[in-house]
Amino acid sequence: MNVQHISEEDLILYSMQSLSAGETATAELHLENCTECSARLAEIAGDLALLALSVPQQAAPAGARDRFLSRIATEVQAPHLSNSAASSAEMTPAPSPVLQKTEPPTNVETPEVAREVRPKRNWFPILVPWAAAFAMLAVAGYLGSKNQKLEELLNTDKGQIARLSVDSARAQQLIDTLTSPEAKQVTLTEGKGTPPPTGHTSYLADRGALVFVGNNLKPIPANKTYELWIIPANGKPPVPAGLFRPDDKGSASVILPKLPEGVPAKAFGVTVENAEGATSPTLPIVLAGAAGL
Repeated sequence: MNVQHISEEDLILYSMQSLSAGETATAELHLENCTECSARLAEIAGDLALLALSVPQQAAPAGARDRFLSRIATEVQAPHLSNSAASSAEMTPAPSPVLQKTEPPTNVETPEVAREVRPKRNWFPILVPWAAAFAMLAVAGYLGSKNQKLEELLNTDKGQIARLSVDSARAQQLIDTLTSPEAKQVTLTEGKGTPPPTGHTSYLADRGALVFVGNNLKPIPANKTYELWIIPANGKPPVPAGLFRPDDKGSASVILPKLPEGVPAKAFGVTVENAEGATSPTLPIVLAGAAGL
């Protein structure tokens, strides 16, 4: 005997609870005994859940979760309450009529009392939509967690890129200070002695960038330091340009100290100061050099 299965369109409408009451009852009766249609209904419910996830997420209204759980509890308890009421009605005896003593006919057979067979309730169609909804919530939470981790990684990468950009800019500034034709290249000497202490300065006034390299410098006490000075061409007080101490070979350097931009240099000088440095040069000036035009 050929079995008439539920059509694909009706299964979709049933999963979306869009069938009429009569069509829903017919579908539920068929699904109780048809494993093929039940399996296909489960697949459709899963597809609808994935389709729902493709919609951009929106924040749930206040109290939506509590109303959602309350509705589940109400629908699950409703069948139990209905069955209990029906059982109580069956157990209540009907009023007995006045008994009269009669003799039953001897030639009439007593018919068997037909017992009402109550169909077993099928919970599958009720639980499928809720299971799909829970699946959507679980997947949405998982995707939200993944998105948060990706954002954290992206922010970390942005910080590293920013640091690399700063380092790259500083390296480019160093190269420009040493190679730019606009840089002032000055060699500072003591003026006597062999080999004489020397200092070479490369300075870009408009960028406030300076590189100083000293050679054959004399050793100084531990509580003292050399300090480099810019002598401005506009007559303003000397600008401190960095502290340095020579190594065992008399070499030292000052690389890109923090300087104001746009200070034109007339000359450069080096003095010996206390270890913490000074705000104005202390005589004598041990190294000096004039800046070219």
